[in-house]
Amino acid sequence: MSKFLVAVDGSEHARRAVEAVANLSRQLKASEVLLLHVGVPDIFYGELPAYDPEAVERAARQYREQLMADALSHARQCGLQQVSTQLAVGDPATEIASVAEARGVDQIVMGTHGRGALGSLFLGSVAQRVVHLSKVPVLLVK
Repeated sequence: MSKFLVAVDGSEHARRAVEAVANLSRQLKASEVLLLHVGVPDIFYGELPAYDPEAVERAARQYREQLMADALSHARQCGLQQVSTQLAVGDPATEIASVAEARGVDQIVMGTHGRGALGSLFLGSVAQRVVHLSKVPVLLVK
């Protein structure tokens, strides 16, 4: 049985990554899928504190939980049966590689936003950093 980690962020690219894993799973006949969303820690700049830090955190948590519920629903609609979810907070590339190693996945699958070399130079590419950090194969889906 193959075990896949699919990084999800609510984008169409991530939806296509879930669909790619569903296609692979049909060919493999059996697979386990971990949907992972990595939230970036809330950062406040300068001297401006949040009016209500607990409300900000609560809203962020609700957003992440809804994002995961939507991703899980999409995975089930694509025919994936053995699906689990995990939320993490931190640097996305580092967390994806770390969770993949800790959970013993065989492959990481993630959508790429397709910004190209110039866009990656200025914006940084999470996918590029995951490829560099990962100890398992990474499948990038456009």
